[in-house]
Amino acid sequence: MTNQLHIERNGPIATLVFNRAEKKNSFSLAMFKQLGQILEELEKDTSIKLLILKGVDETSFSSGADITEFLENRFSAEKAKAYNDLTLESVEKLYRFPKPTIALIKTLAIGGGLELANSCDFRFASAGSKLGITAANIGIIYNLTSTKRLVNLIGPSKAKELLYTAKLISAKEGQEIGLIDYVFPMEEVEEECLIFANKIVSKSSTANNGIKQVIQSILDGENEETLEIEQLILDSFSSKDYTEGIQAFLEKRKPNFT
Repeated sequence: MTNQLHIERNGPIATLVFNRAEKKNSFSLAMFKQLGQILEELEKDTSIKLLILKGVDETSFSSGADITEFLENRFSAEKAKAYNDLTLESVEKLYRFPKPTIALIKTLAIGGGLELANSCDFRFASAGSKLGITAANIGIIYNLTSTKRLVNLIGPSKAKELLYTAKLISAKEGQEIGLIDYVFPMEEVEEECLIFANKIVSKSSTANNGIKQVIQSILDGENEETLEIEQLILDSFSSKDYTEGIQAFLEKRKPNFT
């Protein structure tokens, strides 16, 4: 088990820290594997309502997959498939993590790093950060799942431009095209991210987790409520959060959700 990923806890907020600053937080295959394991553990932890992902310092969010491993782990179609299957499994677990997620980007989010950020619900970035997907620089084709996610965020034309040119864009440009939600100066971005996170966790996790599942169903192509979504909505009316929310409203106080 690598120690290059670790969890910091602040009440109901968990922060997953990428701790490989000397490599600009590039992800080894072992790190991708551990990412999936950590997400499974946090999903089961009922004390955690929201997950933030960030780099250990201002060096980088993540510069992507560790290319120095490619000659060993990704240098044939067979090896590439095994590598891609494992990494995409972890990225998909992040995308479908049932609780709200925020990527806190400082300085760099490139390739697989931006892929991880795009799998979160929100992206905060420090002013001056650089973003891009540079697969075209090394002659590989970006996978369909993450390409679709990119297209959903910024549209097909901008996605093609970003991928064809392998260029790096600024956080400001990223915000203009819909890739980044909020941009703040480096010295403010983490505090602003936490303020935003605390607004979310002050609300009902029953509602927020359900809302995330409903929106995910829409993104997956559903136009009508499935039986699963219908039951999810109906179950919320039997939840402790619903009882507390109604009682707080009647008593003209802030609700104290579990």
